Amino acid sequence: MTRAYNFSAGPATLPEPVLRQAQAELLDWNGVGASIVEISHRSAEFIAVASRAEADLRKLIGIPEDYAVLFLSGGATTQQALLALNFAAPGQVVDYVVTGHWGKTAIRQVKPYVTVHVAADGEPGGFRDIPPRAGWQLSPDAAYVHITANETIHGVEFRDTPDVGTAPLFADFSSSIASEPLDVSRYGVIYAGAQKNLGPVGVAVVIIRRDLLERSGQPRADIFDYRSHAARDSMLNTPPTWNWYLAGLVFQWMLAEGGVEEFARRNALKSQLVYQAIDGSGGFYRNHVAPAVRSRMNIPFFLPDETLTARFVSESKDAGLLALKGHKAVGGIRASLYNALPVEGAQALVAFMRDFQQRNG
Repeated sequence: MTRAYNFSAGPATLPEPVLRQAQAELLDWNGVGASIVEISHRSAEFIAVASRAEADLRKLIGIPEDYAVLFLSGGATTQQALLALNFAAPGQVVDYVVTGHWGKTAIRQVKPYVTVHVAADGEPGGFRDIPPRAGWQLSPDAAYVHITANETIHGVEFRDTPDVGTAPLFADFSSSIASEPLDVSRYGVIYAGAQKNLGPVGVAVVIIRRDLLERSGQPRADIFDYRSHAARDSMLNTPPTWNWYLAGLVFQWMLAEGGVEEFARRNALKSQLVYQAIDGSGGFYRNHVAPAVRSRMNIPFFLPDETLTARFVSESKDAGLLALKGHKAVGGIRASLYNALPVEGAQALVAFMRDFQQRNG
């Protein structure tokens, strides 16, 4: 079987060695006589899997010991709501910097619980740039400041960690976590759905500076309390064990491949290849994002008309290049270049783009 190059924004491509290992271990994991999806999450065997996954993620990203690491169900959108419940008092002001679709989504999740102040908003400019830091209107008493590190749909990425003063910085890293070195200590909370760079859909990683867990937050059920999850090693209830296991295999694979430094090199090369093809097309392909904040992970681009766009999507699929249709919110084409997509995938896309332009330009 020949696997296609998968440019899906999520659920996204997974490393082939990880899929093959999971396939080989599916019926009898580690000689226990049962599948990993059948054994108890409270068994010594699975607790060892969970412990290694956390240790490997800490090593991979460089997570300090004064940060808790949680593996939870619900995805990033659920975590967006839980941020307000756990770290802000009822009605307290929280600052949000909006740079795309997912920043707006994050605001919708917390509006029932807090007073949202939009400190900066890229929407008037079409989400083509990040508002300059000097113009952000931060609240003096905000519970936290929230950013979306990489906007999966609009293709806008923070290339530097912004200084937001004394309020802790919270960030949605769903589509860029572990794609390059990261100073975790600059953040109060980092959260990410795993289904782009860390593993399969169905599990989210939440990294929390431990002193923030001392905040009272708001009245909430125990299952929505990060303190309870941290106290029970993410096993307050039955966790998504299969997803956690697969994520752990991805962490092992990434470490063996050279860690985030190596993936930063690959990701820079992949995105450079595609952006060069766009910029060198004489306007046949267009990316509207300001070059300084162009995403390395998600590259949206546009063709001269909808007929050519539909043809590009159809013919690219026939050529073994999957899921290049842009998000319905913006249209066009979108290439997601996550960690598990090899450099050869970007090279194949660029070759197809040039051939398509020669035939249709």
